[in-house]
Amino acid sequence: MKHHIVVLGAGYAGSYVAGTLARRLSRADTEITVVNAEPDFVQRLRLHQLAAGRQIEAPQLTDVFAGTGIRLRLARVTDVDPDRQVVAVADADGGGGEIGYDTLLYALGSRVTTHGVPGVAEHAFDVAGRPSALRLRERLDSLSRRDGGGSVLVVGDGLTGIETATEIAESRPGLSVTLVARGELGAQLSAGARSHLRHACDRLRITVLERTEAAAVEAARVRCADGTALASDATVWTAGFAAGPIAAAGGLEVTEHGRIVVDRTMRSVSHPNVYAAGDSAYAMGDNGRPLPMSCASAGYTGMQATAAIVGRLTGRKIANTKLEYLGNHISLGRRDGILQMVDGDGQAKPKYVGGRNAARIKAGILTMSLWANSHPTFGLPRRKHHLAAVPVPRNDGRVAA
Repeated sequence: MKHHIVVLGAGYAGSYVAGTLARRLSRADTEITVVNAEPDFVQRLRLHQLAAGRQIEAPQLTDVFAGTGIRLRLARVTDVDPDRQVVAVADADGGGGEIGYDTLLYALGSRVTTHGVPGVAEHAFDVAGRPSALRLRERLDSLSRRDGGGSVLVVGDGLTGIETATEIAESRPGLSVTLVARGELGAQLSAGARSHLRHACDRLRITVLERTEAAAVEAARVRCADGTALASDATVWTAGFAAGPIAAAGGLEVTEHGRIVVDRTMRSVSHPNVYAAGDSAYAMGDNGRPLPMSCASAGYTGMQATAAIVGRLTGRKIANTKLEYLGNHISLGRRDGILQMVDGDGQAKPKYVGGRNAARIKAGILTMSLWANSHPTFGLPRRKHHLAAVPVPRNDGRVAA
């Protein structure tokens, strides 16, 4: 009987791991199923651009996995039962069922978290997924057609908030854009990069409200903790992300934000047949700090998960891949950006790259990320590794021959 590997999610981490495993493991010994809710690869790094009105490539997953032998199941994951080793799914046509697995790679990513702020789910927009980004785009289109434009309030001054506010301001100059920062704008950047960011906001006529905390989101305004109210025709919530509830509901050990706690090889510390990668994984970097949710972390955790799965199934030594975070690449519209490198402690280094050069670097990263995930088996050894006669861990801590 073939060893069945199920990959949940076909984002930056899931598509890479699935394609790499297909290239490195023998089809005679293994079969791979990828479960994803959408039929195409979503460039999450560019969803703020999609919302602002730009056209974003979305390769069909059937084309991405063509010739790999990977089975693609277009369905939404509704439940994971690691004790029974099954995944419950719901198909778009109303059908569904369960998919059994021997090894599971959990890469369902993250979504917006409201932090308990009332009204976010009912009234705010976000750019955490393609459907929500397109919903925001429709709203911005309607505001742009209106006499006098309208006001857009971006809540959250992390990287997503900064990129969203600057992209909308540049692409929709007829709209009034305000960026709400809970602390100091760009606090995670070096002094020079913070200054560059402020100049960019001034250039794009973005109003920045620092040390302002949103207490509630309403249909046409945001109420702040200090009692003030900010008028808003479109409120975009970028004030934090968390993993979904599925892993926790299934009994996997997770953090308070729903991320699966893994060991150095991306293996769940509670269920040895489950691996996690990308935003779903709570992994410690080589500097002893948790890897942040990012495309770079998806690449590193995906490589390590792949090496661990191949190693354990074939009886080969598991190599430790790098688990590091080198810096932040921030786009400030189409022609400006910031490249901020960090040190071993995750603190911003004094020097940074800004302006058009940084924008070109970010554009190159986006292009390479799309190409790599559209060709997940490129450049990997063609030699297939066959499963060794080694014991495979069970979820109850015993081993199965």
